[in-house]
Order: sequence, then C-alpha cells, then structure tokens
Amino acid sequence: MKLTSAEFALGVAALRQLPKEVHAEVAFLGRSNVGKSSLINKLCNRKTLARSSTTPGKTRELNYYLINKQFYFVDLPGYGYAKVPEQIRSSWGKLIEQYLKTRENLSLVVQLIDSRHEPTELDMMMVGWLEYYEIPFVVALTKSDKLPRSKMPTYLKNAQAGFARFSFCRDVIPFSAISGEGRTELLSIIAKHIVAAD
Repeated sequence: MKLTSAEFALGVAALRQLPKEVHAEVAFLGRSNVGKSSLINKLCNRKTLARSSTTPGKTRELNYYLINKQFYFVDLPGYGYAKVPEQIRSSWGKLIEQYLKTRENLSLVVQLIDSRHEPTELDMMMVGWLEYYEIPFVVALTKSDKLPRSKMPTYLKNAQAGFARFSFCRDVIPFSAISGEGRTELLSIIAKHIVAAD
C-alpha cells in the first residue's frame, strides 16, 4: 500500500467527539515513550505529522490522521507513565477501553511493544482487551535497531510464541523508525484490513 497523503484531522477527548464519517480506522496502542509518533511518522514518510512529546504521558486525546483521504490512523493516548496522577490515568484507560469496545469501524490495532524489553503487565492487559473484544491486532516490536542483530531472531521467535495464543493476533513484526525495518510488512497488513472493512 502506498500512502499518498496524510493530515491531522482532529483530537478527541470524549467519545461524543468521534468523527461521524464511516471511514475505516487503524488504531495505534502502546505505553508512553514506546515510539508511537515515530512509527506513525515513518509509515507516512513524514517527520512531524505525529508530534512526540518530551514529557511522556502528555498526550491525553485520541489523535486522528486522515490517510489517503480514505481512512484514519488513530493515535491512542500512551499508558503506563507513573508520574501522571492516578485519576488522569484512570480516565485515559476508560476512554481507550470505551473506544475499543464501541468503535464499529475500527479495523485493526497496532500494539506497540519496545523490542528491548519483555511485554509489561499493562501491555498484556491491553492485548487481553483486544482479544476479548475480538479486534484484529498486529504487534510491532519498536526500536528494533537498538537491539543487536544477533539477538533479534531469538527475541522475535519468543515474542511470536508468546502471542500465538491470541487468536486475533495477525503478526509480530520488528519495526525501526530509523531504518524503516518492518514498514512494508506493517503497511501490507494494514492494507488487507482496510480492504476487508470496505
């Protein structure tokens, strides 16, 4: 799939603000500082489309990006940043879960996990939500360029084995926003689910 255009559409802080157009949506989910903005920018070949914050946990909205004037990328708020007050963390969690639970045109979720670390308890909780709500998802192992090349095959094999029990997991892909590793594979999976949604 070739991305010919990408533009910021709107930020959503409450479900009532969600777009009314029935476009397919691909959501990006991951803990704070896992590299969601960098991944979205790399997919779109844009440096500053999705803006990363120097303060993890700052993004509190669902950020919508209109892609090819046909479907949306949805950047969900990062989770798991300890310095954010508990009340705010709770409200983000509710917003994310309600979005996952009720958004009928959600076609695919890209679950980001830092390739340098084992999935956290929160990562696995999010994956559990996706499985429970029967939402197809792909796991992107971000920052793969920071892992020694010799270690990636073993880590990837272990990650694939770990997510194999989830019937809605479509693939596990190493991804680097620096080298572009995984970009083609991820776009291919996104394209299949966008077509399936139409």
